[in-house]
Amino acid sequence: MRAAFAGLIAVVLLAGGLTGSVRYRPGAPLLRGEPQPVGDVRGVGTGAADTRFGLSLLAALTAREHGNVVLSPASVAAGLGMAYQGARGATATALAHGLCLPATGNALLAGLRDRTARLRALPEVAASDTVWVDPNERTAPGYLDRLATGYDAGVRQVPLRDDPAGSADTVNETVSAQTRGEVPHLVDAGQLRDLGWLLTDAVYLNAKWATPFDPDDTATGPFHAPGGEVTAHYLTARTSVAYARRAGWTAVALPYRGKRVEMVALLPDGAATVPSAATLGALSAALTPTRIDLSLPKVDLDYATDLRDPLRRLGMGPAFDDGADFSGIAPNAGPIAFVAHRATLHVAEKGTVAAAATAVGITDTAAPVETLPVRFDRPYLMLVRDTRTGEPLFLSRVTNPSR
Repeated sequence: MRAAFAGLIAVVLLAGGLTGSVRYRPGAPLLRGEPQPVGDVRGVGTGAADTRFGLSLLAALTAREHGNVVLSPASVAAGLGMAYQGARGATATALAHGLCLPATGNALLAGLRDRTARLRALPEVAASDTVWVDPNERTAPGYLDRLATGYDAGVRQVPLRDDPAGSADTVNETVSAQTRGEVPHLVDAGQLRDLGWLLTDAVYLNAKWATPFDPDDTATGPFHAPGGEVTAHYLTARTSVAYARRAGWTAVALPYRGKRVEMVALLPDGAATVPSAATLGALSAALTPTRIDLSLPKVDLDYATDLRDPLRRLGMGPAFDDGADFSGIAPNAGPIAFVAHRATLHVAEKGTVAAAATAVGITDTAAPVETLPVRFDRPYLMLVRDTRTGEPLFLSRVTNPSR
């Protein structure tokens, strides 16, 4: 194992109407907009765009952190992509640039629709997108139609501001179910108090190797971590796999059963870096079946972060600033408050289990609803009565509640 790097591992997926404003009622079922006709997908490569975005985001994260990092570019791109569909002006331009979007308008929606369908068609993958809306908000129906078209996203009503704790529980329970328990917690109550909308994406992967590793061949050995040598458990095999070496990188591609999904493990010659999309493309094109003696660490990674700072570094600052324009969602839709992301990755002898979830919080810029203070801090009366007949069941005067 080469020194100074905890190998960079990428999981590559080979697949490359409502009318009027909408107000949600307590207890209302899952709603959806009306998918719109958007034409065909020719010329719109969302897979390449998400790869460029993912590598840029990983570079921004690893520039500030030296430990393990795992993320799902597909999930983050979906969460921010749903926000983009409601962005206007400079906000939309910044998000489009940062996300490396390959198109706009209906052409982009066609590409997203194809991406969503292909991703959900993979037997190893479960993916879902949800829009959580406070019951006091009115959301533009055109926005919901775009999310239904590109993301097949449903809409659920939760009292984000009036009951942030209960809403957080509902969101976390839903995300936990969508990720099969891999992401049990994504948002906290305190994050929801000023929101009008919460956009979530969840993805779960359970893929078996096309050729499993023999547990009897798993061996311990040194791993040269940045902080010093540690002991790792290595999956080992002498086998023929797709292999390439280009531009200071070594790449090995390991297929999963069915060969619709593969893992590409990337090892730099020197210090830890992140390859460019062009370098990754060159490595992918050069992959050739080669007999190798492979040693790949078993890993159990769990990583959570707020992505605002790295996304700002990618040029998306206008989406987080006070002047952010998300009027395509609603006139009072304000800037993004946070982008919570959590991802897990487990690599073992039989295969890989991974999951990720992203939550994008959109604030409400409208003046908060005024509340009338009513404080019973002096002697008062209480009446317990039948609401139909007025029959007084109990009547009381309280002069000292401490007794």
